[in-house]
Amino acid sequence: MKKHLYMLALAASLFVTGCSETQYAAHLAKQVMGPSDGSGTSEKSYKVGKPYQIAGQTYVPQESFSHTETGIASWYGPGFHGKRTANGERFDSNELTAAHRTLQMPSLVKVTNLNNGKSVVVRVNDRGPFSKGRVIDVSERAAELLGFKNHGTAKVKLELLPEASRSVASKARQGISTKGYEVAINNGTYIPPAPREPIATVPVQASTSSAADVPGHVTSDGLFVPDHVVTQSAPETLHDRIFVQAGSFSHKSSAEALSQRLAAIGPSAVYPAQVNGQSFYRVRVGPFADVAPADRALTQVVTAGQGDARLIVD
Repeated sequence: MKKHLYMLALAASLFVTGCSETQYAAHLAKQVMGPSDGSGTSEKSYKVGKPYQIAGQTYVPQESFSHTETGIASWYGPGFHGKRTANGERFDSNELTAAHRTLQMPSLVKVTNLNNGKSVVVRVNDRGPFSKGRVIDVSERAAELLGFKNHGTAKVKLELLPEASRSVASKARQGISTKGYEVAINNGTYIPPAPREPIATVPVQASTSSAADVPGHVTSDGLFVPDHVVTQSAPETLHDRIFVQAGSFSHKSSAEALSQRLAAIGPSAVYPAQVNGQSFYRVRVGPFADVAPADRALTQVVTAGQGDARLIVD
């Protein structure tokens, strides 16, 4: 264990910039976290986890059943297929899973691509992404269904499904596998996935009422195959601009001072907000229409001393 901690500290100190370096540090972090039950099959266990550090940034996992977030999504590259996730599962690029920095594992999150209105439910079973400009990493299959695999990134909205997430949390605590729940979920009904095709099939008899609860068809050998779990609505075209959120202050004067200091990077302004009845003043740079210029601005803001800056979509 001490060896793993030393390797993580070394990675965090040497590899603080660039995608591949951050991914390498994140991989070491997952080794340190380890499976929550020690078995290596943690789809049958529940995990929140302790605070951890990647490249100098501290992340604090928390159990939450009310979480909404906007930002930029990315997807796992082929090199991660078959590797251990933070909760001990083997990552499968064909499953509908995702990595989030702080949400409990497992939890179920609806991801909506704000560019095309497509939505899909994914099951969080990993930690990441550790790039400041990304809010979630989804599997390759999820990226395909959301329509951004070829582009690499997408503006997204994340909505944790409270009741479904409570349900999988309860099952995981009892040692019941939650793999496939993200596919079979419909009207709050859980149907275990087929062992040979955990993402595409659900083993129920053609005569049972469960098959009728989920759109799909029954194969000749009795396996129920759900339709793709993807929905589409009108894109939120009025809420798809990317901002760098540089900071949030309780005093307007502090926010205005930072806004003026960041004006050389790009358009900077102070946005009032109410959180649980308390007034805050958020400093944002932007908006940007595309991810690339937003990433560049984010790097500049961080370099200017705002280490907690992040990308949001509004």
